[in-house]
Amino acid sequence: MARPASAMRGDILRSALRLFAVNGFGGTSLHAIAADAGCSKASLIYHFSTKEAILTELLTPAGEGLAALDARLGALSGEERVAAAVTGYVDLALRYRREVKILFEDTPTMICNPALGDIPALGERLVVAMSGGSTEPRRIVAAHMVLGAVFVTCAGEVDVPDEVLRDELIAGALRTLAPEALQ
Repeated sequence: MARPASAMRGDILRSALRLFAVNGFGGTSLHAIAADAGCSKASLIYHFSTKEAILTELLTPAGEGLAALDARLGALSGEERVAAAVTGYVDLALRYRREVKILFEDTPTMICNPALGDIPALGERLVVAMSGGSTEPRRIVAAHMVLGAVFVTCAGEVDVPDEVLRDELIAGALRTLAPEALQ
């Protein structure tokens, strides 16, 4: 009995996400994805014409999540905005850990994927939010450090339960961003 198309599509996406995270986007072939998903390459191509189409579908939820965070931050100010930016960014990075790992593999190419929206602009708005809107170089640099550190940590294989990792990432980021710590 054949699998429903939606089930096969889901299997393909799960296999691709896992294989991209383990072998990298460039190191994963359509044939490998099809074999892992338990379908033929022709079936895979019926659902996704290219590897890039699979990647776009995988990255779309993360891009939408980042855009939603950006929209929420626009309504906040001050330290409330800083805390919401840190918590929201950490939660997204942990939720989309495998996607972050894929992005980390080839950041310059991957951040241009249209599924992610305008990553450079969204990243700069996150820096503004995390720095509390400050123009002080120390606060701006600290915000860039937090963006990078959370990204790298979530792309890595940190052997810590996710709930502990989340708490530590948020606490460390807030310490790094604390204005009094930047004196």
